[in-house]
Amino acid sequence: MYVGMWSSCRYPARVPNDLEVQSSELVVQAARLVRAIRRRMGHPAGIRILAVLDELGPMGVTALADADRSSQPTISGAVRLLVEEGWVAKEPDPADARRSLVRLTVKGRQRLADARRDNGAAVAERLAPTGHTADDVAHAVAVLRAVMKDRF
Repeated sequence: MYVGMWSSCRYPARVPNDLEVQSSELVVQAARLVRAIRRRMGHPAGIRILAVLDELGPMGVTALADADRSSQPTISGAVRLLVEEGWVAKEPDPADARRSLVRLTVKGRQRLADARRDNGAAVAERLAPTGHTADDVAHAVAVLRAVMKDRF
């Protein structure tokens, strides 16, 4: 019988299946990989904002803060710096002239592509001595893409 942090709940204890156990491990290892790459590469936090804009498209600062799970003042400051770098632009929201939208610029897309290339090189360097092949990595990527297809 599985006895973990939920064992004191009023719900009956259950044994997690192999898919749940391996899925949990996938989340743990993916998070460790992201943290390790962030520490090693030292990318500024703004790269995360560029990635959100690349994934979700132009959006207001409040929506960007929600998507990044950050505070609106934090994102406002970061967007200001990204505008100064030329990586994003703010423009009027066509649906509401009182608001503005933040969008990636060509320079921002290039900076994001550079960061992703650097991240890939760092991971490839760690993978080289493991014996895992590009096909192994492609399979892992396919699994993660399938999981994220409809987002959470």
